[in-house]
Amino acid sequence: MHIGVSFKMYLDRSRTREWCAAAAAIANRHPAVRSSAVELIVFPSLPAMERSMTACAGSPVAFGAQDLFWADRGAYTGAVSGADLADMGCTYAEIGHAERRRVFGETDAIVAKKVVAAVRNGLTPWLCIGESEARPVDQAIDCCTNQLAAALAELTRPTPMVIAYEPVWAIGQTEAASAAHVAEVTRGIKAGLFERTGQSDVPVVYGGSAAPGTLTELGTAVDGLFLGRFAHDTAAFEAILDEAADLSG
Repeated sequence: MHIGVSFKMYLDRSRTREWCAAAAAIANRHPAVRSSAVELIVFPSLPAMERSMTACAGSPVAFGAQDLFWADRGAYTGAVSGADLADMGCTYAEIGHAERRRVFGETDAIVAKKVVAAVRNGLTPWLCIGESEARPVDQAIDCCTNQLAAALAELTRPTPMVIAYEPVWAIGQTEAASAAHVAEVTRGIKAGLFERTGQSDVPVVYGGSAAPGTLTELGTAVDGLFLGRFAHDTAAFEAILDEAADLSG
């Protein structure tokens, strides 16, 4: 079971460090996290990364970057190298989030290049896919599998990854997508991935207004959650870890 928490650009460095210190204490005492039944991954903003890692030192908390560039070195002002992220101690790289696509104009081709950059540097892609508008399940599956195929187009072999199914229309809303919809689309994503790469062990987590109670509702249909603002309250975050423990145990 994978539980990811992204702070986007909501929290400043001090608040992020405080949250990470509290999360590390929770992780250190939580049996499911300590036993690796639940893997906890934090995605802080880049300026907060090193002090967040320091706050979690000695705990079973992994770190991911919210973005990376497709090249490792060169004249790319403001870009972030996957080589440097790996050197910092990141394990994951988030790629293809809907906000990166919408706000920064990232295309399928750019996402594919970033996936290759992550793999090249030993980072596990945390690949975000999802339909932009509420659609029937079959259309949502088609959209997601097309995004998945495009994102993996430049890979020459199967690779470990985590797929975050995040229907764009559910991000930032008061409620998550329905459990029935998520379960069907998740099955479709896994079937599409197996057909393309032969991989059957890639976890698919759900994101999109995920909150306490979401994981219990989804049950074994997903392999975890990708959390946003609802996890900024550490009490809610711990409650979600408890849900994950119940499902993974």
